[in-house]
Amino acid sequence: MKAHDMLERFDIQTIAAQLDAEGYAVLPGCFDAQEALDLAQYEGRMTPGRDGGELHYFDDDAMPPLFKSWRVALYRWLVPLANRWNHLAGVERAFPTELDAFLEANRSAGQRRPQSHLMRLREGDRLELHRHDEGELIFPLQVVALLGEPNRDFTGGEFVMTEQRPRMQSRPMVVPLQSGDMAIIATAQRPIQGAQGYYRGQLKHAVSRVRSGERIGVELMFHNVT
Repeated sequence: MKAHDMLERFDIQTIAAQLDAEGYAVLPGCFDAQEALDLAQYEGRMTPGRDGGELHYFDDDAMPPLFKSWRVALYRWLVPLANRWNHLAGVERAFPTELDAFLEANRSAGQRRPQSHLMRLREGDRLELHRHDEGELIFPLQVVALLGEPNRDFTGGEFVMTEQRPRMQSRPMVVPLQSGDMAIIATAQRPIQGAQGYYRGQLKHAVSRVRSGERIGVELMFHNVT
């Protein structure tokens, strides 16, 4: 089934409400078992992770076709929500309706290096808290996916997020993912309704230490970096 048709299974208003409330929303069952297995075989430009593991980067013109179709469809699906978040946060810039136009704007701004990657974490590896907020043009939403089954292919390796609000302790969240699931998450900031209007919550995400096996996941970003 094509990415666009798969997205039709989900109610965008429900997804938007979950993102407004929590900063993430899970899309279960986006890849079947064979698709997850095939995607997990990807070998690209590799960079060692800071806390172990391997990051295999997708070039924009050499991304696996299934990921590319999902990236295009997800951008088109999410751009109205991204524009609403920018408006609530007091950002005047509106994103174009198509990913190609947004990537062209990235290139014009000097943001040419792709960030999307496949991640392999083995026993003892983890991914430190981070966020993708480098550059002038930052899309406020990104996508993560899991390509292996927890407690079968690996143990540990939970996907976690933290959110910092003014004058409050950081709020930790564990995002429940099974093999083939995607989650839409806030890239770095999101607008939160307060007593005096909207303010910006600051978010980061990470993967906890893998205790056994191999955890294979994906991060899909819509903007590039310099």
